[in-house]
Amino acid sequence: MPAVVRGGRRAASAPAPKRSGGPRSQGRGRAPQSAGGVPGKMAALGRLDLSPRAVVICICAGVAVLALVMATGSRAERIGQSMASGMDGVTTGLGLKLNRVHITGASDEATPAIQRALDVEAGQPITSLDLAALKASVEQVGWVREARVVRLLPDTLIVEVTEHDRLAVWQSAGRTFVIDSEGRVIPGADAGRYPNLPLVVGTGADGAAGALLPLLAQRPRLMGRIDAIVRVDERRWDLRLRDGGIIQLPALNQEAALIQLDALDQRERLLELGFARIDLRTEGQVAVRPGASA
Repeated sequence: MPAVVRGGRRAASAPAPKRSGGPRSQGRGRAPQSAGGVPGKMAALGRLDLSPRAVVICICAGVAVLALVMATGSRAERIGQSMASGMDGVTTGLGLKLNRVHITGASDEATPAIQRALDVEAGQPITSLDLAALKASVEQVGWVREARVVRLLPDTLIVEVTEHDRLAVWQSAGRTFVIDSEGRVIPGADAGRYPNLPLVVGTGADGAAGALLPLLAQRPRLMGRIDAIVRVDERRWDLRLRDGGIIQLPALNQEAALIQLDALDQRERLLELGFARIDLRTEGQVAVRPGASA
């Protein structure tokens, strides 16, 4: 039978070979395939269109999404605020609302300022309170050295306060201030309310008082007679007593000078007899000028 020509190729008229039931032998130019075949998703990845046109379309789509987000930004913010308001309503409905504020460790003078710094209202959702912000606000109060704010569910806010210590009243340029042990002025403190604090006077007395006053506090016989502690030339101290006497301390080794004074007072009862001046400025020497009564 003559061959049939289709598309310029000659097709043999021989019958197709029969398929055997065994495994088909692989041709020399065909890659081997696994028994399970290629998964559909992996095959799809192999057919991704990475042409320049597809890349341009993806970039345009991303720009359009970004523009949509920017255009609806305020709306998204309003949606977020609405959701937050809804959550606040739920928490207050469950009884989680502020009813009590307990402030501990604060003096009567400091408490009003701390309350103003908290700026909270009864009935507001207690779960929405920013404890870190409240702590920072309380520590801005001049009285407060450190604060701790705790939320006690369902309805209580606890504020624990540590105030600056009151070391002395400092007088400078005709004005008086309350200072702490580091010489810092405590804002809002009324010096008139602390008549029992020692009075330190003069330029630089605020910063130097923290070193001297603990030494004097160890000597109650002397401390009880002191009227004012005056800083001289920002170098040393004069102790002015209530009876008019003056004790001149050296610029250095003040504790050693006070120990000398203690020994002299124990022998001679000097503080009781009275004197016009005791000069301790020279190391190892004590010069005493008697008072008019002596």
